[in-house]
Amino acid sequence: MIARRLFTQNFRNLVSGDISFDDGVNVISGQNGQGKTNLLEALCLFTGVRSFRGAKNAELIAKGEKYARMELDFFADKREQNASLVITDKKQATLNGVKQTAATGFIGRFCAVVFSPDNMSLVKGGSNERRRFLDAAISQQFPTYPRLLVEYNRILAQRNAFLKKSGSTAGFESMLEIWDENLSQTGARISVKRAEYVSRLEGKTAGIFDGISSGRDSIKLRYSCSYLNPESINETVAALRKQLETHRASDLSQGCTNYGAHRDDLHISVNDMAARVYASQGQKRSCVLALKLAEASLLEESAGERPIAVLDDVMSELDGLRQDYLLNQMDGWQVFISCCDPYTVKGLDKGRIIEVEGGRFSVKSRG
Repeated sequence: MIARRLFTQNFRNLVSGDISFDDGVNVISGQNGQGKTNLLEALCLFTGVRSFRGAKNAELIAKGEKYARMELDFFADKREQNASLVITDKKQATLNGVKQTAATGFIGRFCAVVFSPDNMSLVKGGSNERRRFLDAAISQQFPTYPRLLVEYNRILAQRNAFLKKSGSTAGFESMLEIWDENLSQTGARISVKRAEYVSRLEGKTAGIFDGISSGRDSIKLRYSCSYLNPESINETVAALRKQLETHRASDLSQGCTNYGAHRDDLHISVNDMAARVYASQGQKRSCVLALKLAEASLLEESAGERPIAVLDDVMSELDGLRQDYLLNQMDGWQVFISCCDPYTVKGLDKGRIIEVEGGRFSVKSRG
C-alpha cells in the first residue's frame, strides 16, 4: 500500500496544493506549529476513521472557510486508486469516482498504522488503554469481534445496575445467576481471542523491538487473565462463572463487577522488568513503536497488504541507533516521520525530506 500524491485545500493551516511522496521514507521536518502533524492527519483521514487527534469536522477547516477538500492518489489491491474527501459539517467521500455513503467507505481500502504521543499511554497508562489497543487491533481482523464487545459491555452494565439496586430483592440470587452465565459466555470468548492475538503479536513485537534497539534490549508480552484456559473455551467459561459466584459478596458491597474481561491486562516487560515502572523514556517509546508496527505486520498477513506507517513526533527521546532503524532499516515499508530536530534529517540515507514552514512545503530527495 503506497500513498502517491496528496492534494489539500482549506485544510487547517496547510497552503492549498499538491505534494507527492517517496515509496520509502518520508521525513516531515519543521518547527512546532508549522503544519507537520496537519499533513499526517490529512493523509490518515483517508483510512475512513476519525482524526487520530480526535478533532471535530469544524476544526479541520481553515479559519474563515466553509469547507476543506482533499484528494489522495494511492496504490493498493494491485492497482492505482483515487479517493477524495470534502469536509463541511459532515464528510463526503468518493472512491475511484464512486460516491460513498460515508467516509467509513474507505476502511480497508487505504490502511495506516499511526504512532502519536498519545499512544505512550499503552505503556504509561492503565490497563484500559492496553485493552483498547488489543480490541481495536483484533477488530480489524475479525469483523464479528466488535459485536462481541458490545454484547459484553451491555451485559456488564446491566449486571452492575442490578448489583447496585437489587441486593434485598426476593429471588436475587437466581436472577444474578442469569447475568453471571451470560457474562461468562461472552467474557470468556473475548479473553481467549485476546490471548490468541497476544501470542501472535509477541513474536512480531520481539523481532521489531530487537531491530529498533539494535539487539541491546528485549521485550516480552503476557496477557493477564485469572480464569483463562487458552485450550478450552468451555473451561474458561466455567472458571469465570466460578469467580463471579465466589465474589458476589464483594461485588454487592461495591456495586460493581470485579472479575471479567474488563479487568484483564497486557503486561509489557523490557529486559524482564515491568516497562511501565522501570523502562527509560526511549525504551517505552520503542515498546509502543514495536507494538504498533507488529500490529501492522499481523494486519498485513490477514489483509495481504502492508499499511503505511505514520510516526508523529517519534524521534524525540530515541538515541541515534533507534533513529537510524526508523530512517534507514524499515525495508518494505512506506513510512512518514515528523520531526523538529534538523539533525535528524541528516541521518536519512535515502527517501524524501518535506520541509514545512507556515503550512508551506518544500520537497527534497535524498539518495
